[in-house]
Amino acid sequence: MGALKKGRHLHTAALLLFVYCTSSVISKGATGDAQPGSQPSAQGTLPHFIQEPEDAYIVKSNPIKLRCRATPALQIFFKCNGEWVHQNEHFSHEYKDLNTGLKVREVMINVSRQQVEDFHGPEDYWCLCVAWSHLGTSKSRKATVRIAYLRKNFEQDPQGKEVPINGMIVLHCRPPEGVPVAEVEWLKNEELVNSQTDDNIDTRADHNLIINEARLSDSGNYTCMASNIVAKRRSATATVTVFVNGGWSLWTEWSPCNVPCGRGVQKRSRTCTNPAPLNGGAFCEGMSVQKISCNAPCPIDGGWDEWSEWTVCNSQCDRQRSRECNSPAPKHRGKMCEGSSETTENCTDGQCAQSMDSGSNDVALYSGLGAGIIAVGILVVAIMLYRKNQSEYGVDVIDSSALAGGFQSFNFKTTRQGNPLLLNSSIPPDLTVGRTYSTSLCFQDGADKELFDPLPDIKVKVQNSFMVYGVAERAEFHAKEPVETFPRDLSRDYCSSIDRRKKGLLTFNGPLNGSKEHLKTTGVFGQPGGRLVLPNTGVSLLVPHGAVAENMSWEMYMVISLGEASANTVEGCEILLSPEVMYGPPGLDLSCPVAMTIAHCAEVDSENWNIQLKRRIQDSKWEEVMLVEDESTSCYCLMDSTSCHLLLNQPGSYALVGEPLTQAAIKRLKLAVFGNMEGTSMSYSLRVYCVDDTPHAFQGVVAAEKSRGGQLLEEPKMLPFRANTFSLQVSIQDVPQFLWSIKPFTTCQEFSFPQVWCSNQQPLHCAFSLERYSQATTQLSCKISVRQVKGHEQILQVYTSVGKTEKELVPIFMQTDCTITSQTGPKAFKIPFSIRQRICATFDTANAKGKDWQLLAHKLHLDRNLGYFAKQRSPSAVILCLWEARHQDTADLDALASALEEIGKIHPKGSPKGRDEQETDLNQIQACGQR
Repeated sequence: MGALKKGRHLHTAALLLFVYCTSSVISKGATGDAQPGSQPSAQGTLPHFIQEPEDAYIVKSNPIKLRCRATPALQIFFKCNGEWVHQNEHFSHEYKDLNTGLKVREVMINVSRQQVEDFHGPEDYWCLCVAWSHLGTSKSRKATVRIAYLRKNFEQDPQGKEVPINGMIVLHCRPPEGVPVAEVEWLKNEELVNSQTDDNIDTRADHNLIINEARLSDSGNYTCMASNIVAKRRSATATVTVFVNGGWSLWTEWSPCNVPCGRGVQKRSRTCTNPAPLNGGAFCEGMSVQKISCNAPCPIDGGWDEWSEWTVCNSQCDRQRSRECNSPAPKHRGKMCEGSSETTENCTDGQCAQSMDSGSNDVALYSGLGAGIIAVGILVVAIMLYRKNQSEYGVDVIDSSALAGGFQSFNFKTTRQGNPLLLNSSIPPDLTVGRTYSTSLCFQDGADKELFDPLPDIKVKVQNSFMVYGVAERAEFHAKEPVETFPRDLSRDYCSSIDRRKKGLLTFNGPLNGSKEHLKTTGVFGQPGGRLVLPNTGVSLLVPHGAVAENMSWEMYMVISLGEASANTVEGCEILLSPEVMYGPPGLDLSCPVAMTIAHCAEVDSENWNIQLKRRIQDSKWEEVMLVEDESTSCYCLMDSTSCHLLLNQPGSYALVGEPLTQAAIKRLKLAVFGNMEGTSMSYSLRVYCVDDTPHAFQGVVAAEKSRGGQLLEEPKMLPFRANTFSLQVSIQDVPQFLWSIKPFTTCQEFSFPQVWCSNQQPLHCAFSLERYSQATTQLSCKISVRQVKGHEQILQVYTSVGKTEKELVPIFMQTDCTITSQTGPKAFKIPFSIRQRICATFDTANAKGKDWQLLAHKLHLDRNLGYFAKQRSPSAVILCLWEARHQDTADLDALASALEEIGKIHPKGSPKGRDEQETDLNQIQACGQR
């Protein structure tokens, strides 16, 4: 030890002597004559550190590097734990700062794990820099070097809880000891919990997870995950169950007294359905039936009063007297008096009997004539009513047989082909059944259904099973619901919930993290024009022939913007109904508009929707281009059931935005279920996706599932989602309990209304994790119910084989050729160019026969917003361009030929030459349609 200390002292003395000598030489040089153009001098200053050593952690056996830089500095050395680091361990170089012209010296050393472990001192291993100049020395800050680690065991694991709905949930977590201190994240059902997008969740307080008001959707398995630069550790899983205690409904009206007379009993009842108990919640306390005594009044039969006095004798020698049934009057269903209330007698003792007989004969004659007339009238009316009823009955029979077997709401499906993945492919699964509910319920299993079904306040559409071509189907009888407009209070709450949703998109188990890259296609177009297509997205762009000037060409592109940028399109109560599509370049100069097709997810109805076309302007702001129902001369918008066709003159970014006007507004959702085996051979995961019903949105789901090896287990289905502010519930049913197990309280999951309504083309999904009891189980069959509370429901039937490699089931629309993204010239158009020219020459100029472009637009069902076509140089060319964009998938040239043929028949008189040319054109169009 003495020799070692002596060596260190000699090394230190040598360093000081070296620095002193160097500073002396530099000092002398500094006092000499200054040469022209010499470097700037730093005389009169101590070394200044530009970079000081920073604290560092050694991970495993990897050494760390400590650096420092100073100016002006003759030398820089490191001192670690009070000892100078050997000169040979320093790596230094010097360079000139281009801004100040001063020389900067940089020094670096390596510190190994062995050095830190061998140090035993009262504090952590530390190092600092000492820099010398001719005026003295400067010291940097101390930088500590520690060995990073993370222990395996948590100091406190979270514990499972059962909490009532709207109660507070607090899950405690103390991570393992580690250097540096571990950061904590929370997982729910293996999905990251993000408190920034949900104001109801707080994860900031001492690593604990706090849910201020528990919701049904908060039930699940929670895991605390600690991590630092060394490793990640997972805590034990804590199961949280949010239960709902039952609540009584309102009392019914009192029943009638149970006895017709005397003392009896009246009843009234209530049900434990407001809400119904869920997830083990307590049943309602108290009586479901109340009884009270009642006194039903007994019947009182009527009795006659005394006869009145006789009247004066009349011309027929009669007099009358009467009596009333009021002694007593009949009460409480008592009998009326028996007998006549009037009596008549002769008042002359037979002296005027002859005259009376004559008068009686006259009365009988007139009475018989009157009765005959009345009988004939009744007979005529009866015959007319009979004929009318028979006629109406015949019309009804014809209509019902011609339409849908008597019920217009029947929905027939073709027989599903046998699937080798199903448990029994010969037995088709239950098809989708529509139901309407008036309360929110989630059944965990069959026992729960028997417990709560039927409930008094559930409204179910009438269903009738029947057989069509051997396939079990169901008919639905729908009663048209009154259209509800938003009251002022509801509208305010609705819009405020939407605004909160847009500030932070909260999604249950998601949304699916999509790629931030944009979908893009490009093509070079000249005068012949062409088409750009983004495959499997429902988005395309048609550049008409002649839009680009002769001897010119443009490299055009079309892009679908992804991520949350498009969500900024909407304001207030508006939502995004289509992807945001941009075409360009910005300086594009065309002589006629292009036709853009964009898929949307709205059930188009002007009474329920206010749909706008918007365009992005500077600073990522958006401006309204037009309402799709309005007419405009700057833009044309044609809304079909699933697509919107636009005629645009100005390049830019466009999107369809909708604002619901009533609760009857519907946004279409596409539902799909995927599945695959989990990490172990016993676990199987089912994932249910809810996404806006546009091809582009669903492609994100397909791409994500393809990357994780998921397989489509049922054809995707469409669910109408209403703007009634009620949530969407997803539940799994009919799981074979003797073959498969599922985690308790996870059979029903829920999306809130803003999550679904404001998804803005982003997929939502939830997962069900099942585990088979034996590897011998190779089949899985169950049902996935997706329904909106007080709305529609869809059933996804799962029949699949597990435990072996399966061929991926590709959606039907993906099986077509979808590799072509750009077409130029004649092959991009359905109508041959020569035919197009003749049609335009015929209809662009009005003539005496009226065969102008307005008639063409009418026959092609494009006769709205005619003012837009009137401003075009060739209205017929623009109409044909829009027709091609609308029929790009069907290529229905027969319909175009039929329309032209009908126009030709309107005025058959004409020159033989003109008729021959028209027939030739029709023949060519039909020939193209048959190819």
